Amino acid sequence: MIDINAPEFIVLVVLAVIIFGPEKLPELARKGARVLNYVRNIANDAQGKLRQELGTDLGDLNFSDLNPRSLVTSTLLDPVKSEVDQVRATVSGTMAEAKAELVTEAEPAASVPFDPEAT
Repeated sequence: MIDINAPEFIVLVVLAVIIFGPEKLPELARKGARVLNYVRNIANDAQGKLRQELGTDLGDLNFSDLNPRSLVTSTLLDPVKSEVDQVRATVSGTMAEAKAELVTEAEPAASVPFDPEAT
């Protein structure tokens, strides 16, 4: 959907306060919420009518499956997903063994020479 992080949202709020003023901002927010709700209701009604028109044959149609990005992803990745999971399990097991070996303390190679006059 809309990808707005916190700094961008703060900038938008500050711009709205500057452009519309603090007096009109609550009224505009209410109007914006009403418009958003109206558009959402129209979309839900259209979706319901489409399901009704399609009948029982396609009544279980999931509209998110029609998203081109998810369609391509599922078409390309579903056949190899089990193989990828097997490889991931093997790699994570091997990494766990390697980490266990690295955790053991290494013995010092040689003692450090000590010079009592070097201070």
